[in-house]
Amino acid sequence: MSALKSSANRTRSERLEARVSAEQKRLIEHAAALEGRSVTDFVLAAVQDAARRAIEDHRRIDLSLRDGEAFVRALTEPHPVNDRLMDTIRRYRQRTGI
Repeated sequence: MSALKSSANRTRSERLEARVSAEQKRLIEHAAALEGRSVTDFVLAAVQDAARRAIEDHRRIDLSLRDGEAFVRALTEPHPVNDRLMDTIRRYRQRTGI
């Protein structure tokens, strides 16, 4: 696994900096130590997880809005019933007895 870590470290070319309070730093260091990770690895993993969740939440909201708009459009602007749909309804009723 050390080969993987050193490979990952070599590909890192960007820098991300943050100012934290002494209390925040102690908290992060303590959590990283509990997980047996470096502070950098701990912070990167936490930030990546948070970023993925934020992106996924945003996508979910976008889809919900689009789905809602499509649903309302389907109610307010229904497509005419065609022969294929009528045939499907007839077969469904025959099979279910409805």
